[in-house]
Amino acid sequence: MPHEQTLFPGRRTKVVCGVIEVTTCARNGSEKQAARPPIGGFNMDIHEYQAKELLAEFGVPIPKGGLAYSPEQASYRAMDIGGDAWLVKSQVHTGGRGKAGGIKFCKSGHEVSDAASELLGKRLVTNQTGPAGKGVYRLYVEAASNIDKEFYLGFVLDRKQERIVVVASAAGGMEIEEISQERPETLVKETVEPAVGMRPFQAREIAFRLGLDGKQVQQASAIILGCYRAFSELDATMVEINPLALTKEGQILALDAKMSFDENALFRRPHISELRDKSQEDPRESHAADRGLSYVGLDGNIGCIINGAGLAMATMDMIKLAGGEPANFLDIGGGATPDRVMKAFNLVLMDEGVQTILVNIFAGINRCDWVAEGIVQAVEKIDLKMPLVVRLAGTNVEEGKRIIAESGLNVITADTLAEAAEKAVAAWRKHTAA
Repeated sequence: MPHEQTLFPGRRTKVVCGVIEVTTCARNGSEKQAARPPIGGFNMDIHEYQAKELLAEFGVPIPKGGLAYSPEQASYRAMDIGGDAWLVKSQVHTGGRGKAGGIKFCKSGHEVSDAASELLGKRLVTNQTGPAGKGVYRLYVEAASNIDKEFYLGFVLDRKQERIVVVASAAGGMEIEEISQERPETLVKETVEPAVGMRPFQAREIAFRLGLDGKQVQQASAIILGCYRAFSELDATMVEINPLALTKEGQILALDAKMSFDENALFRRPHISELRDKSQEDPRESHAADRGLSYVGLDGNIGCIINGAGLAMATMDMIKLAGGEPANFLDIGGGATPDRVMKAFNLVLMDEGVQTILVNIFAGINRCDWVAEGIVQAVEKIDLKMPLVVRLAGTNVEEGKRIIAESGLNVITADTLAEAAEKAVAAWRKHTAA
């Protein structure tokens, strides 16, 4: 069952099935996921139809469907699929599409065309997207199924146990958070031993505990094992089928599917990497990923340029503690060359909400003099009009401070993390009051 606890100022930490999500709260009460997951790399999401195509290759049965980019194409897809009822589904990287009006049930080709016309170009706002929503640029037209029962099936990485955990429930159609809060007794969990992988008896046990019997158990076991193989063989970090439906004809189908992948493993999965849809991502995050930077945009006004994910999270905490709001999570990594620092400045300044920049570097592999050279080059080239606070520590720190001091630039320096955060917040307040 998920639980929440306040570990850091301004942040809510939620543990769901062993997976930790950290959320930073903005001043307007909205929330933005600050790091997912906090340990390791970031994840790449794909669309429902892409996840279904991948899972189908591992033996997971799916309803017949087709992709559409226009109302005319959607209507054609419905005729090609056949039958007398279809679902027109917005392809966006978020859950809760049905509640937000992103899925339409249609009984004729005209209804399919009208639904497609309504959805294409719409910004779908769900409880996961925030007020900005996600743009709908492609649709998936799928044959409607005669549903008898719905189930939830998910595969996640439990970082505490270092194991893949299967989570299932007889309360399908609900988000896992809702299931764990409202119907925790329905949750079924099974941990997979990595040395041997998932065994058939484990899949059968999950199926039996979901209330299935006979041929249904055989079908469900094959689906569970297929999902596990997809998870492990494709370097996924999450596989979710919700709902997994038992039809009145006795067939079990994956009616919806989500998959996420470890971005650090995409170099060996080029066919997965090609599934990335940048239109569903924050443009700042896409810009950063293409340049080898780890970035998550937030809703604050103090831009952060940090080396190391842990230091970045600590810096965000200190900014919050000092009364400010971080505008981003940005880890420039171990090789903070002047060119890399320049790219980081350009990235932070893409956010129009940034009014002050804080550079916090603790150099080990890095060198403070390299970072200082990059700061000077960036400020001179960009002609920075906002306050800049720099804290340097570690390798070649004295040389780095000398470069900053002799540059003649209006840079506010600090010696400690707390001092840097306090000076950044004070500079931001002075700048906005001017």
